[in-house]
Order: sequence, then C-alpha cells, then structure tokens
Amino acid sequence: AYFGHHYGTKLGSLEILALLGRGGMGEVYRARDNKLKRDVAIKILPDEFSRDPDRVSRFQREAEVLASLNHPNIAAIYDVREGNGSRFLVLELVEGETLAERIKRGPIPIDEALSIAKSICEALEAAHEKGVVHRDLKLANVKITPEGKVKVLDFGLAKAFQQDASTAALSNSPTLSMAATNAGMILGTAAYMSPEQAKGLTVD
Repeated sequence: AYFGHHYGTKLGSLEILALLGRGGMGEVYRARDNKLKRDVAIKILPDEFSRDPDRVSRFQREAEVLASLNHPNIAAIYDVREGNGSRFLVLELVEGETLAERIKRGPIPIDEALSIAKSICEALEAAHEKGVVHRDLKLANVKITPEGKVKVLDFGLAKAFQQDASTAALSNSPTLSMAATNAGMILGTAAYMSPEQAKGLTVD
C-alpha cells in the first residue's frame, strides 16, 4: 500500500508526515525520526518496482553511490532500509526552494548566480572524483536553503564511470531502455541531457 494513504505510518523509528513529491524512482516523503529527533526525507521504491530485480538493484546502487558522496553541496544519504514490504532511502531533508522555483520569481543577480553555479560545480567535482556522474542535473534537482546554501539533490540516476568505454553497448544505455520507457521510466530529462546521453553513448 502506498504510504500516502497512511500519514502517521511508522517505519521503525520513522513516522511519515507528508508527501514531498513523486519522481521516476518513486515517492519522496517528509518523515520524523523519533529516535534522533530530526526530520528526514525518505524515498520509497514503488511496490511494483520492488518486484523488479533490475530496479531493486538500481535502487541499491543509488544508495551505495549516494553514501560514497560526502560534501556540503550534496544532499546526504543516512540509510537504506526495508519496511512494510518496501525498500526506501533515508535522506537529508533539504528545506528551501528549488532553483527552478527561484528563477520563476525573477532574474538572479549576477553575483548570486555565480555563487550558485560555483557551488553546483563543487558538488559535481566531488562526485566526479568518486567516479559518479549525476545524469539528471536540472533546475528542479538543485535546492537553495533558507540560509542560502546550495544542495544538489537526487544522484539517483548516477552511474559510476564505466572502466572501459568500448565495452558500453548502446543497448545497455538506461536512457534508451525500452523496458524502462514502457514502464514510464525514462532515465534523464530530455531538455537537460548531454548529446552523448541522448544518443545512448557512454556518459562521462
């Protein structure tokens, strides 16, 4: 059952408070960690995905990739758990508005824009040093906290650099995977894709 029907649902020490959003990789909720007395975000793999070994392993990889990234401009992962028959990630809850929302309000002064861009670049640099490419970087995946800190969210589509580019077959590109597309899950967002990703080539 979707947790959305059950605000107040308990998952161990976590209590579901509100739905924050829905994405290709599942629903994201605000939850209260009653043990550590803090609010967190939890990303839940939808029930039908939990029966798909390919998606479960992708979710597991997301957890491992995120856990390897430790940087002030990257939203942190705290845990990966199973409960109520679902798998979910426990993530840092980042308050504030997305860069998309900020831009809707009007132009960003040049100094502020450069500062935001620098923070995004530092997040990506830290990820790239770990061999991780974001693959779905867009305005909606960058948040600016009320204190003005920049956080890049959702490295969920990230994939460690392939060791040998020549072994990357086009048919293995998640972007072009028909099975994923038919299930309503296209990896990446067309308007923000690099030409390589759109063509199903190796993303570096």
